[in-house]
Amino acid sequence: MNKASEYLQSADSVESLEITRLVDLMISDAIESGASDIHIEPWDASLVVRIRLNGVLQELLHLPVELMEKVGGRLKVMANLVSYEMDRPQEGHAQTGQEMGGVELRMSFFPVVRGNHQGGVLRGEKIVIRIFDPNRRSFNLDDLGFEAPTLDTMKQLLSKPSGMILFTGPTGSGKTTAIYAALTHLVEKHGPAISISTVEDPVEYNLPMISQAQIHHAKEFTYPVALRSLMRQDPQVIMVGEIRDAETANIAVQAGLTGHLVISTIHSGSTAGVFARMINMKIEPFLLASSVIGVLGLRLIRTTCPYCAQPYQPEVSYQKLIPDTLLEEASLRNGGGCEHCAGTGFSGQASVTEMLEVDETMREAIMDKLPTRKLQDIAIERGMKTLWQAGIERVIRGETPLEEIIRSIPTDK
Repeated sequence: MNKASEYLQSADSVESLEITRLVDLMISDAIESGASDIHIEPWDASLVVRIRLNGVLQELLHLPVELMEKVGGRLKVMANLVSYEMDRPQEGHAQTGQEMGGVELRMSFFPVVRGNHQGGVLRGEKIVIRIFDPNRRSFNLDDLGFEAPTLDTMKQLLSKPSGMILFTGPTGSGKTTAIYAALTHLVEKHGPAISISTVEDPVEYNLPMISQAQIHHAKEFTYPVALRSLMRQDPQVIMVGEIRDAETANIAVQAGLTGHLVISTIHSGSTAGVFARMINMKIEPFLLASSVIGVLGLRLIRTTCPYCAQPYQPEVSYQKLIPDTLLEEASLRNGGGCEHCAGTGFSGQASVTEMLEVDETMREAIMDKLPTRKLQDIAIERGMKTLWQAGIERVIRGETPLEEIIRSIPTDK
């Protein structure tokens, strides 16, 4: 049982609870468990607190629903927000003390409504707290768990003087961590001889020897405005937090063509689909073909707990997804659940990657505006290992169960 639940059970009544202590214990429990986020929201009969562990939400505790305003008010005080307002979104951040490891908490408050048993409507808030723990985050490229060919190709691309490297994947797939690791690699390799600037929304971690700027929409400091200004700052490497619109895409592509190494993220359904996405942003195919030098698709999967790992057999219908030649030599394992993994069977996460390197053949295909599926086929012919293939290899080695790959990655079938 966690400390917050113990405190809740030890109280004589709801009125006797110290909200400050309850909130501190709740946050401390989440940090100690290694959670990335805390979700607090009113359900029918309780105020539920859930934490995201290894990418999946798990219940931490249920609070009496009448504590909703007090808990929200306490968190708003911590984040220097207007504590009595519950009818508009608010965002803020707070720094914990050393007793909680000095982690940063980024809080988001969102107004919601819910029904009660009498048929009325009650107003409340959903609160999400993102936990940034500098002690748990590594920005070493070699420690991210990339497959060896992906790591080698990434280092080769980072050694190029110009061009654009794009990272793609859903929210929470490790894109920011991978980019920060790439920038750290460049600093370690070149030291003070390299000039690196970033434009982010928001800046998640402060990196040494790198100039980081944060977008401020209220002051009209947008990605395009920042990038235009950066071009006069003599940078060798430019990191753009995310390519969201045509104007940002166009400036980033031009920067990649004019002697800068540009690193950015873009949302796309697939790695090869990045090119169609940017063409839809009115970027000319010949400019894309000339500027983009590589695209890295990323997913995070949960890995089997080493303490309770055991041999297992997936469902027959799932087994058919594994080629027979690989199934014969497979060491399939899953976690049975133990105290080390809180009964989940999983411990930690690992990256699954898909590295698309843009060579001459791929450039010609992009300029011909070939469909995404054809671009992917060409990349596979040129040696690209798909996310699915990389995931299946981890299953074969017993690092994660097949069901986790099916949950996280679309099949090649």
